[in-house]
Parts: sequence; structure tokens; C-alpha cells
Amino acid sequence: MPLTVNGRPEPLPSPATLDGLVSALKLGGQRLAIEHNGEIVPRSRWPETTLAEADQIEIVRAIGGG
Repeated sequence: MPLTVNGRPEPLPSPATLDGLVSALKLGGQRLAIEHNGEIVPRSRWPETTLAEADQIEIVRAIGGG
């Protein structure tokens, strides 16, 4: 069973961390907020936050405008 990212199934990335997921989704360098199983995870903890099957991930991108 894969992860669920923003309501859609995604395969587990390798390495299975939030940092790895961001890289696998090609979202690196963007301003993001990530919720892992209902808890907001600070960017400083992404490399150490491991992922498992059936985890629920929500990713929100900050978009600037004027």
C-alpha cells in the first residue's frame, strides 16, 4: 500500500523520509508546508521524519501574488 499525498496514492520514495518525498515529487526549493498524519512537520525535521505505508501526507505550496 502506498502513501497518500494530497488525497492521491503515491509510491514510497527511497529514502522514505519527508525530504526524500519532496525530492521525488520534484518540489525541492519551493516554499512548502507539510502535514504528516495530522501534524505539521517543521522543515528542519523533514530529513529525519520517516514514512511508512498508509501514511497520510498533505503538502501545501505558498504562492505569492500581488
